[in-house]
Amino acid sequence: MAKMIHAMIRVIDLDASLTFYKQALDLDIAERLDFDGFSLVYLRNEENDMELELTWNEGTTEPYSHGTGYGHIAVAVDDLDAEYQKLVELNYNPAEIKEFFREGTLLAKFFFVQDPDGYKIEFLQRHGRYQ
Repeated sequence: MAKMIHAMIRVIDLDASLTFYKQALDLDIAERLDFDGFSLVYLRNEENDMELELTWNEGTTEPYSHGTGYGHIAVAVDDLDAEYQKLVELNYNPAEIKEFFREGTLLAKFFFVQDPDGYKIEFLQRHGRYQ
């Protein structure tokens, strides 16, 4: 059986991305591999078995195109309101908190925020299938 181990995104400003992912998701550098012309930085925290790989390519100054295929990364949190307030205070401008119902029952309570490269991250209150 296959096991998901990481997802990769390309970033322009590695330092800004590292700061964002530490402040927003408490992700630390698990390993950093610097090569001639590019770096691979793997992020994780104790809550995660899967890692986020940031790929930084030297000399890239134009934003990467996300195309029409990328949607978002999702994380589950214990206190959605506290996470939202933290991101507001950090000036990351999260979108408003929304509730999603199915047949009158709360399916999800969530909000989105974008990282420095415009990648969307969905924060979900731990509930139901979102654990």
